[in-house]
Amino acid sequence: MYTEISFPSLGLTLNPPSSFEIGPLTIHLYGVVIALGLVLAVVYACRRSRRFGITEDDLLDGVLWVTPFAIACARAYYCAFSWPHYADNPISVLYIWEGGLAIYGAVLGAAVGVVVFCKIRKINLPMVLDLVALGFLIGQAMGRWGNFFNREAFGAETTSFLRMGLLNERTGVVTYYHPTFLYESLWNLAGFLLLHALSKKRQYDGQIALG
Repeated sequence: MYTEISFPSLGLTLNPPSSFEIGPLTIHLYGVVIALGLVLAVVYACRRSRRFGITEDDLLDGVLWVTPFAIACARAYYCAFSWPHYADNPISVLYIWEGGLAIYGAVLGAAVGVVVFCKIRKINLPMVLDLVALGFLIGQAMGRWGNFFNREAFGAETTSFLRMGLLNERTGVVTYYHPTFLYESLWNLAGFLLLHALSKKRQYDGQIALG
C-alpha cells in the first residue's frame, strides 16, 4: 500500500524494498533485521559473559535452545489472536515463512525458555537475566527497523519535526505520521547504553534486570 518514505525535516526520501529474492526464495528484510539484532545481542553477551559469571559455551547453548522456543511461541501468540485467518486451514499455522510473528509471544517464550534452561543447567537465573536484559535492548533497538522496511507500526498523524511521510500508492497522497519505530529504537538504545554503564558497577545478581 505504501511506497516512498520521507522525512521532510531531514531532507530524506527513501523507497527501500521490503524483500528480495534469491532463486526461489523470498527473503523479507523484516526477518533479516530481527536476525541481525539477535546476532548483535549474542555477540555482546559473549564478550561480557565471563564478567557476569557464565561461560560462552553455556551462553551459546542457551541461545540455541531458547531461540527456536521463542520463535514457536511468537508464532503461536500471533495465530491465537488471528485465528479467523487460519480457522479454515489450521495446518497453515505451520507456514511460518508466510509471515506472522508477535513480539509479545517471543518475549514470553524466551522468558520461560531462559528459566527452564537455567534450572536444567543449574545456572544462577538472576545473573543470566542481567545479561539477557542488555541483549534484549540491543535486539529491540535493531529489530524495530524491520517495521521501517515494512512501512508499519507508525503512530498517529502529525506535523512534528520528526514526521515520517508515507506515499499511498493507490491514492498518490503522502500522509505524515509519528515514526514510532524510530522512537522505540532510540529509547531502547538509550536504555542499553545506560544499563551497560551501570552493569560495570553491578553489586549483586539481578540488579540490572530485577532492580
